[in-house]
This record gives sequence, C-alpha cells and structure tokens, in this order.
Amino acid sequence: MTTRAGIDEQSVPTGTGCVECLASGGWWVHLRRCAQCGHIGCCDTSPSQHATAHWHETGHQVFTSFEPREDWFWDFADGKGFLGPRLPDPQSHPEDQPAPGPAGAVPANWQDLIHR
Repeated sequence: MTTRAGIDEQSVPTGTGCVECLASGGWWVHLRRCAQCGHIGCCDTSPSQHATAHWHETGHQVFTSFEPREDWFWDFADGKGFLGPRLPDPQSHPEDQPAPGPAGAVPANWQDLIHR
C-alpha cells in the first residue's frame, strides 16, 4: 500500500484528550488525531473545533478518529473520508474516558452548546 500524503505512520498521539481543551479547562464531544504529527484535537461538533484549527495552523490536512472502534480517516483539504493505515497505538482514548469529555468538565447543558 502506498502511503498517502499527510500521513506519518510513525506518529504517536500527543495524549488521551484534546491538547488545547485540557490546557484551557475546556471540553469536547469527540476526539480526532492528526495523522501527520499525532496532535489530538476536538471534532467540529465540539465548541472549540481544535482539530480543524490545527489543520489551518499547520497545514496537516489528514486526521483520523480517536474514538474507540472507529478507524476512518478524513482529508480536510478534499473533504473526503477514506480508510488508511494503522497508526501506532493507542488507537483511541481510553475506553473509560467519557464522550463528551473530559469527566467533570462537561456542562450539564452541553447539547445546547455544540455545533450541529
């Protein structure tokens, strides 16, 4: 299989949650992993949309889900999903980490605060 541009098959995740949300006390709905550098950011449904912000800031256009049992990739530049290679573990945040998360940071009215 030829490696697609924007994927570094050696990149490891930067943690188990959205880097920026954790630093600011924010929260996320779902997590995404940059396939080029391993940066973990929150999805576009999340209030802060850090995965998309990472793409705009770095040009790293390929992300994969960082949710348990999801193995799809997304190319922001062409707006298309695809199946890609297995990246280094972990493949997702821990099973006991809630979504939305992180535990204790999600407001009770979170559904009123998300992007649809």
